[in-house]
Amino acid sequence: MDRRRFLLTSLAGALAAPLAAGAQHEGKMARMGWLAGARREMLPISVPTFVGQLREFGYIEGQNLVIEFRDADTQERFRELTRELAGVGVQVIYAANPYAVRGAREATMTLPIVGYDYESDPVAAGYAASLARPAGNVTGVFLDQAGVSAKQLQLLTELLPGLSRVAVLWDALLATPQHEAVKDAARRLGVAISSIVWSGPNELPSALRVANRDGAQALIVLSTPRIHDRYRVFVAAAALKSRLPSIVLTSNFAQDGALIAYGPTQRDMHRIAATLVAKILRGAKPGDLPIERPTKFELIINLKTAKALGLTIPPSLLARADQVIE
Repeated sequence: MDRRRFLLTSLAGALAAPLAAGAQHEGKMARMGWLAGARREMLPISVPTFVGQLREFGYIEGQNLVIEFRDADTQERFRELTRELAGVGVQVIYAANPYAVRGAREATMTLPIVGYDYESDPVAAGYAASLARPAGNVTGVFLDQAGVSAKQLQLLTELLPGLSRVAVLWDALLATPQHEAVKDAARRLGVAISSIVWSGPNELPSALRVANRDGAQALIVLSTPRIHDRYRVFVAAAALKSRLPSIVLTSNFAQDGALIAYGPTQRDMHRIAATLVAKILRGAKPGDLPIERPTKFELIINLKTAKALGLTIPPSLLARADQVIE
């Protein structure tokens, strides 16, 4: 019998029974699971920020805390990994993207889950009864992404006066609310949309060439871990090669070559999530912990990319930037 089947068979009861709540016993090693969309070494912002915040609550990895880190790229695999983590006795799972949240929630309705999710409405998805009192086993920090996507289009119109067409790269499995928000904003602003559904890196260059032929002048990359976790560098380089100024959600995407990032401060979101994990490790129930919304947003401009595109960033936009990459 292989290891996975053994875990699924011998530990099925662990998911059916409620996790015992209680304060961390002094001297006992705390154990948490982390479900991510990329390997730990590929997450230079989230891991140090999250681990550092846990330290503020007295949980120090390697001393009194074990972090069981797992990465995957499909909801089905996250479901399997959740069962595996339950088997090694984690007290809480940090599900750090929407596919991880979905997979974990499908695997267990008792083991506490703290979500970090840019793309889902936790109430509409059925994870929580309300933001103020989730009542189930899921809490976390969730972004109302659709409004941010509309703001990104507005920023492109400031960058490129007279913008008439923009390409939109999106994940049809996840980003429909974002895509609809961009289309609504485009109608208000008189901008046409060239829609590109993400189907993997091999198809993107030809899709961008088609967008160029259609007259697209810029690219919005809607939020999805299928791109952000593994293909940031590739997508940023493809946009640059196609001479399309790109706007994205996260600061690490701008660090990897996208022209502009506008979205919630990643470090702030991970600190919020780590605080919720620490509370659960101390005995709090996820259903009693309000779901948080990010309140800090940042605008980041990559001047190296602007120079490569031959663009001059308007002074009014530069003045509002929280970070300029030179």
